[in-house]
Amino acid sequence: MLRLLIDTSVWLDIAKRRDGQKIIVPLRVLFFQKRLEILAPSLILDEFERNRPRAEESVSTSIRDRFKAIRQDLQEYGEDRGGEWIDEMVHLIPHISARSLQNFSEISTLLQSAIRVDPDQSHYEAVVRRGLDKRAPLHLNKNSVADALLIELYATTASTSEDEANQCVFATSNYQDFSAPNGDRRKPHPDLAHLFHQHSHYAYEVSGLVNVLTDLLGDEYMELADEVEFLQEDTRSLIDILEAEEEYFDRIWYNRSVVHISKNPETEDVGKKARERIEGKYGKENLLPESDWEFGYWSGKLAALRWVLGSEWDFLDT
Repeated sequence: MLRLLIDTSVWLDIAKRRDGQKIIVPLRVLFFQKRLEILAPSLILDEFERNRPRAEESVSTSIRDRFKAIRQDLQEYGEDRGGEWIDEMVHLIPHISARSLQNFSEISTLLQSAIRVDPDQSHYEAVVRRGLDKRAPLHLNKNSVADALLIELYATTASTSEDEANQCVFATSNYQDFSAPNGDRRKPHPDLAHLFHQHSHYAYEVSGLVNVLTDLLGDEYMELADEVEFLQEDTRSLIDILEAEEEYFDRIWYNRSVVHISKNPETEDVGKKARERIEGKYGKENLLPESDWEFGYWSGKLAALRWVLGSEWDFLDT
């Protein structure tokens, strides 16, 4: 069994990544398939939720700042399609923000479902001894008690991983407390080195975690990550949505106009130029629905497109 103890710092880094789903989804799938265990001490759950609002705000702010910078450049350098691009960016901001914040929600749910491991009296006593000896992560002049409890919990986990059937991973971005000082941050602090051996792995940052997962799970992990990338679809552009809304407006207006003329032949000249334009654009043979169901289907599409663009539901005026 592969057991993962992932520090809050790494969870937050995954949540903030644009490609975070490529990591979250494989972890979730493999966890529920019982191919790996995700260990979640209460202190990690609490710390993640405590830091989540600030981290989510930083992501949203970063997205807004990027769009503002692009908008400023377009206005300053006067691109011919600048106005069109600005409208497109305004349309995309909420979609991009929602996708980014989705990572936070899914990680929170995953942690709530993970295997709860919490310290007992022996862990607290080990932390006291570690503090008295000034061993990492209690070697600095700062409060790292939570980190010390975390590493003691991992020590218990690693002690059960003495054979190839059991592998453990400790992943963190907190190099000050856990990594080798003034050296390669990908290596654990000398005070912690004994915890990591052939079946126990120290992973620094998200990249280190991905590397370890790839090494230990191979194609099983990579195929899931590749599937996420394949299945993710880009948001429709504002131009695409406006063009579709115009098409179904034209179709519905045209049919209503034809029905009106059939009942009131004397009004045939009213809207004639508009009907000819629509016939030329879509082909007259393609404009009459084959059934009431198909006309209702077109109406549903128009209502949905208008809702996306800001109208109320069921707005079908033409």
